[in-house]
Amino acid sequence: MWGRATAAAIPGFLLSAGVTGLACWLLPGPWQSTLVAGIVAFFAVWIAVMALAFQCRNGKRAWAWLGGGAAVSLATLWLLQTLQWVR
Repeated sequence: MWGRATAAAIPGFLLSAGVTGLACWLLPGPWQSTLVAGIVAFFAVWIAVMALAFQCRNGKRAWAWLGGGAAVSLATLWLLQTLQWVR
């Protein structure tokens, strides 16, 4: 129980931030115009990710899936910014 709960809180938070950041950057127009909508959407995404964490069999699986997803989403954000594909 605690493994899944901590996975929902720590890597789940990072995964939600990465997914919301990608959505905000990939929408047309400047990212600043999507900031408020992104903040509002972040909480809904985080709740969905928390629900996914509790669907895993144990805490190790939750940490692995959510940590991997967080790493991929944040690496994608970093890559998009480094290549200057988003501004």
